[in-house]
Amino acid sequence: MVLVLPPRKLTPASYYDHSNDQWFKRFSSSETGKSADVNLVPFPYLKRAGFVPRKAEDFGDGGAFPEIHIEQYPLEMGRDRLLKPGSKIIPVIIDTHGNIAYDAIVRQNENSNKILYSQHKDLEPKVMKYDCEEKCDDEELKKEIEKTTLETKAALEKIVNVRLSAAQPKNVPKQSSDSNFIKYKPSQQSAAFNSGARERIIRMIEMPVDLLEPPKFKHKHVPKASGSPPVPVMRSPPRSMTVRDQQDWKVPPCISNWKNPKGYTIPLDKRLAADGRGLQDVQINDNFAKLSEALYVSEQKAREAVTMRSKVQKEMMMKEKERKEHELRALAQKARFERTCVVPPAAVSIPSEKNAMDGSDMRIDHDHAREREKDLPKETREEREERIQREKIREERRREREKERRLEAKDAAMRKNSKITRDRNRDVSEKVALGMASAGAGRGEEIMYDQRLFNQEKGMDSGFATDDQYNVYDQDLFTARPMLSTLYRPKKDVDAEIPRCADGKLEFENVAEGDDLFQ
Repeated sequence: MVLVLPPRKLTPASYYDHSNDQWFKRFSSSETGKSADVNLVPFPYLKRAGFVPRKAEDFGDGGAFPEIHIEQYPLEMGRDRLLKPGSKIIPVIIDTHGNIAYDAIVRQNENSNKILYSQHKDLEPKVMKYDCEEKCDDEELKKEIEKTTLETKAALEKIVNVRLSAAQPKNVPKQSSDSNFIKYKPSQQSAAFNSGARERIIRMIEMPVDLLEPPKFKHKHVPKASGSPPVPVMRSPPRSMTVRDQQDWKVPPCISNWKNPKGYTIPLDKRLAADGRGLQDVQINDNFAKLSEALYVSEQKAREAVTMRSKVQKEMMMKEKERKEHELRALAQKARFERTCVVPPAAVSIPSEKNAMDGSDMRIDHDHAREREKDLPKETREEREERIQREKIREERRREREKERRLEAKDAAMRKNSKITRDRNRDVSEKVALGMASAGAGRGEEIMYDQRLFNQEKGMDSGFATDDQYNVYDQDLFTARPMLSTLYRPKKDVDAEIPRCADGKLEFENVAEGDDLFQ
């Protein structure tokens, strides 16, 4: 059986001993020597001042150092695999001139391929030279410039041609009509499979592209990465806006003088603000100032004239009033003298501001009054005694009349009730007879009834009235109306007895000189 079967290709016991290979021996020997050199011994225990372990080789074949208080990952144990191992401290970099490049920290990550302006020389403007002053004799520089120009031109033309070809509908992609024939034998050779066929030939052609078919995939635009930052421009610090600057920058809205579709009420100052009249210097004629000054002066003079006229008129009225008062006072003194036959003393007037202003006129009036008093006859001693006796009699009679009035008032308070109490205690029949009855229920008083109306033989059952009469009440309840009776009614022809003239003025009788006016 073993002789009939072919030899096996895969033997589970067969393996390749790579340790006997020459190349592996050479590689393993080199790696062993290298690893022996890498595995360095760390610093001793008391000599680790300033030592910071950051790499796996710093730990040697041991663990972390407990006396060094930083994050330590010996043999990369405990470090996050997503984070890149290593220190975040950038080493010091020196440029071509031997100066320290402090902008190395800016040129990290995404800024590594960008043009950054981080030095002071980037802010200095470049002095452009004229064409006549440009002398470039370096041929290599010219060739480099030409080469760069051609490459840039070719790249731009390629981009433009792609854009133009995509926009032109005549450039339709060609479809290949070549077909490929493929012959294969199925793995199942029995008659039950593939209709008993042992071989098959397949013709492969490309499926035609439908030009009007919508796109199958949605192209998403990836956001463009940020380009190189612009050159910084040094400017002066911003200045605060003043009120004047804000007013100068304020542009008024344009308002039409003919159209107002919304129907808004536009103030006149807003309408004129867009007209530009506020920017024009208005020239005012000097005649306006002259006219206003003349009107002001005339107004002041008119006011002074009116004030002076009113002052003079008041003074004249005061003088007229004083004159009338002196005349009345003189008449009263004369009447008193005629009644008592005693010469009155000279009247002393109380000075006032008005009298002080018209002192001279008052003195003249007093002089005239004294002259009139001198002309009156003086009373004798007998006449004076008679006058004193008459005054005593008048005083006694006045006292007697006052005493009688007080006694009468006292007796009336003791013996008689007041009018309010007397009216309150009256019967309703008396009030009806006197015309004082009124319905007191509306004012919160007790309703009173006439006792005489209760015991009467007349009524609805006794005939009440004849059939031809339709009177609900046989007589009036209130004989008089209290409101109308209390009102004052003037009598007729009362003023006929008063003597009047034809024009309606009162007529006074002439009083004789011997009659007493104050009796």
